[in-house]
Amino acid sequence: MKARRADGSWPWLFVLPTFLGVVVFYLWPLLKTLYDSFTETGPFGGSTWVGAENYSTLIADGEVYRAVVNTVVYTAIVLLGIPLAVLFASLLNRPGLRGAMIYRTLFFLPYVALPTAISLVWRIIYNGEYGVLNQALGVLGIDGPSWITEPWFALIAVALLGLWMSIGFNMIVLAAGLKGIPGELYEAASLDGASRVQQFRSITVPLLTPSIFFLSVVTTIAGFQLFDQLFALLGPTNPVMPKTQSLVFLFYDAAFVGNDRGYAAAVAVLILAVVGLLTLFQFRFQRRWVSYD
Repeated sequence: MKARRADGSWPWLFVLPTFLGVVVFYLWPLLKTLYDSFTETGPFGGSTWVGAENYSTLIADGEVYRAVVNTVVYTAIVLLGIPLAVLFASLLNRPGLRGAMIYRTLFFLPYVALPTAISLVWRIIYNGEYGVLNQALGVLGIDGPSWITEPWFALIAVALLGLWMSIGFNMIVLAAGLKGIPGELYEAASLDGASRVQQFRSITVPLLTPSIFFLSVVTTIAGFQLFDQLFALLGPTNPVMPKTQSLVFLFYDAAFVGNDRGYAAAVAVLILAVVGLLTLFQFRFQRRWVSYD
C-alpha cells in the first residue's frame, strides 16, 4: 500500500509545474479580467465596483460594432488563404516537381518573420505617392488609391497582408495532410479515367478536410486577435484608425491610452465570448463536412 501511494504521487509531481503555469498565466488572468470588467479605474489607480455599467456602455458604443465588423471582414478575407493554400500545396505536392522544398520555404518565410517588420515594409509598398503597388498599377493605366489613408482600402490592405502572411503556415499543415493520402487512391482514380481536376475535387479536398477544419479554427482565432499589423501598418495617429480599428485595438486604446481598465476588460470579455461562440459553432457543424475516414 505504501509503495502504491508513493507511486501515485509521482504523476502529480510532474504535472504540478504545468498545472501551476495554467493557473498563474491563464486561469488567474481570466478571472481577474472578468472581475475588472465590473469595476471602474480611478484617476490615481484603484478600482470601484460599478456592476454591469461597463457592459451597458459597451452595448451602446457604436465604435464596438464598427470594430466587430472590421474584425469579421478581416478574418473573412484571411480565411480565403485556406483554399489558396490547398491549391498551392497540391501543386507543390506533384511527383517529380523540382525545387518544391525551396518554394515551400519561400512561402513560409513571411510567417516566421516579425509581423511589425513586415508591416513596415508593406507600409512603403502601400504608399499612395511612391509605393511600388501604385507604380505597378500606373504602368497598367490604373490610378491606384491611397491604400492606408482611406477607411475601406486601409482595412483591405491590412487583410491582404494578413492573408499573405498566413499562406505559408497553411501550406505546411496541408502538406502534412497530403502526405497522409495514399497514392493508391490516385492510381485507382487514374485507371478509372478521372482527370487531375476530378482527383483533386473527389480525393484531395475531402481527405484534407480535417486539416482545413483545423486551419479554419486557428485562423478565426488569430483573426480576432488582430493588432500588430494594424498598429504597425496604419499607425495609431492615422485618421482612418477609428474606422478601421479591430476589437483588440479598441481594448488597447481603452486600457493604455484612456486608462479605463474596467471598460477594456469588458472589451476583452467580449472578444473571449465571440471567439468562444465561433469556435463552438465550428466544432458543432464540422461533422457535416469534415471526413475522418
